[in-house]
Order: sequence, then C-alpha cells, then structure tokens
Amino acid sequence: MTSKDRVIQALNHKEPDRIPVDFGATAVTGMHVNCVIGLRDHYGLEKRPVKVHEPYQMLGLIDEDLKRVLGIDVEGVYAAETLFGFPNENWRPWLMDDGTEVLVSEHFKVRKDADGDTFIYPKGDLSAPPSGRMPKNGFFFDTIVRQEPIDEAKLDPDDNLEEFGPISERDLEYFAAASRQAAETGRGVIATFGGTALGDIALVPAPFLKRPKGIRDIEEWYISTLTRQPYIHKIFEKQTEIAVANLEKIKARVHDRVEAAFICGTDFGTQQSTFCSVETFRSLYFPYYKKVNDWIHQNTSWKTFKHSCGAVETLVPSIIESGFDILNPVQCSAAGMEPEKLKKKYGGDIVFWGGGVDTQKTLMFGTPAAVREEVLRRSEVLGKGGGFIFNAVHNIQANVPLKNVAAMFEALKEFGGPA
Repeated sequence: MTSKDRVIQALNHKEPDRIPVDFGATAVTGMHVNCVIGLRDHYGLEKRPVKVHEPYQMLGLIDEDLKRVLGIDVEGVYAAETLFGFPNENWRPWLMDDGTEVLVSEHFKVRKDADGDTFIYPKGDLSAPPSGRMPKNGFFFDTIVRQEPIDEAKLDPDDNLEEFGPISERDLEYFAAASRQAAETGRGVIATFGGTALGDIALVPAPFLKRPKGIRDIEEWYISTLTRQPYIHKIFEKQTEIAVANLEKIKARVHDRVEAAFICGTDFGTQQSTFCSVETFRSLYFPYYKKVNDWIHQNTSWKTFKHSCGAVETLVPSIIESGFDILNPVQCSAAGMEPEKLKKKYGGDIVFWGGGVDTQKTLMFGTPAAVREEVLRRSEVLGKGGGFIFNAVHNIQANVPLKNVAAMFEALKEFGGPA
C-alpha cells in the first residue's frame, strides 16, 4: 500500500496496512526547527542547515531524506505566504540566539533591541511597525498587537476584511505547481489554501499586514464574539463569500491532487471547557463552516480539516454536522477528550488527525518508556477501524527531549508503522 493509499483508506474510515503518519504537512502538525535538526543528527543524515518554512512558530522543513526515515505519509501544500506576509524564496542563512544556523526567506527581515529581543516585520518591510517579537533566547515569535483605540460609532466590518479578496493569479499558479509537486511524492496531500479561517487568533492580529485596521486585539476580538455579534456576522458572511469564490478558482487549478484541505484553525477549547457555548458556536460559526464545507463536498473529492485545541468534546457533534471530516489536534489531556470516549462516540463520523501522544506532559516531561506506552495505547484505540492519522497533539516544540521524539517514532514502528 502506498502512502497515498494509506491516507485515503484512513480518511474513509477503513483500516490501512498501518497507521498513516503526518509530521510537517501543516502549520499545526509540524516540528520546531531545532527538533528537525536534532532528528537529522540522530539518524545520521547529512549535516546541513534546515529551512524555517513557518517563521511565526519557527517550524522546520522536513526534507525528503528525513521523511523517508520517519515514514511520513502526508505531504503538505503550504499557504502562498507565511504568517508574516512574505513568500519563502531565495533562502539565506540566519543565526538563532544559541548560534544554530538555519535558513530563512530573503524577506525574513528582523532587528534586535537593546535587550536582545528579535523583532520581525510584515512583508519584510523594515519601515512598518514590527508585527512579531521573539524574546532573547526564545524559540518562536509572539504577535505584537497593533490596534488603534476603538470608536464604536466608526467600527466598519470592512476593516476586518482588508486581508480577504480575490485570489491573485500568482497564488493560483503557486498552488497549481505546489499541488502537482506534492502529488508526485506519492504521499497523501493536505493543502492550506487560506482565507477560510473564521476568527483564528493567529490571524486576527494580522501579523502579515503592515498597518491593520479594525478589531485586532485578541482579547477585544473574543469580547466582540459576545458583544458585537452583528459585526462579526458581517465579517464572516463576506469572508465566506470571498472564500468560496476563491475555492472555485483554486479547484480549477489544483483538481483532485489534494486529499484534504485545511479549512480553519480557530480554537474553541481551554484545558477544562470551551470558549463558547454550543448555542453560540451554532449561531455564529456553524452557518459559514457549513457553506464552505458543502461547496467543497459538492465540487471536489477533498476532505476538510478543522483544528481546535482544548476540551471541545461538546462541540464535536456540531463540528461534524457543519461538514468537517477531520478533527485536529485531538487534545486527549483536556477535559472530556479521553481517546476511548471520542473513538466510541464519534469515530465513525470524523477522522482524528493527531492525539497520538501528549505534547504538554508525556513527550516533554515523560521518559522514553512512558512515550512508548502512550503511543502504543493511543494507536490501538484511535487506529482501530481506520479514521486516524498519527500526529502529536500540536507541533513538537524546540526543547522536547530528542530521546522522547525518537521513542515516539520507534513505538510507531513497533506497532506496525513505518519500516
């Protein structure tokens, strides 16, 4: 069975010859560049700088030689631009604070302040206010909120729509070429086309815009989902209209070279509960998710991918009803997210993409033996009957012990995973 066959089987709730594995195909299923470098050393691969393909979280690009060693079954088509609004091209060296050399886009423009903090600029424009800050000796960037004082009388939904518009010919050509290249790997393909995320807290502050307008403070945005719902509805209505029009153009270029599309990364869960009630989810988000998912299912063969961290079990029935085929990252350590419960209640209706090992505790603070035990147990529960693609709970961070990451992959091989 090829990697693509394996992924398709799992997505269709059929048990493949082994559990398919994804690391690096999306911005929420990857590894910090330090981890990628460590794995290359661990497996004795050629020593060379690793590309940072997602600078916001400093995720490392997993090259083909490491993908083969790890048994990766999923290939990613990334967004045309990074979260800081520039394309990845003309790679150049850059030194992290610990002296590690990585490769970044030529548009990756940064400055350090007197405290040693690193500031990054939208679209690589040093004349604009910085939109991200990495503390000295830090591992990734934090968003800098850039929002003017709010005047209720002058709030205009168009200000929160300035980043949404007709897709450019350049981006269409990019997706056509990137999807073709991804399909040629023989892996299953997931694509991040952009424009379909509703209120994603990584996107609301618009680190990719030089001077964003509208409601851009994350706290103010969450308040607005309760106090300014008509305003939010107007944003979502227009955004969804634009998104569907863009998807029509993308489909004409990408065709069926894609197995899944990353639709939305809006988080709805904390460790213990949800950010909003089921009623608010169904009134404020559900109609727009359903419109996007319905168009995709009526016009393509793609499955649709929904990311939400936290304790979202109470929202899963509505997530399924709104048309999502895939749930990620499956945060099994959150309240009500026990893997046995999720698989029994929802395993026939939604694919679990993630949840293979807990990144907050087990992978970070456990022993290799504890990692092995959890990977084997989660694989047994979530993999039964298909409907499971192995990934950790969100990205693997910079300071996770390499011996634990290696133990995770060894446990997958032991379970019947990559040879």
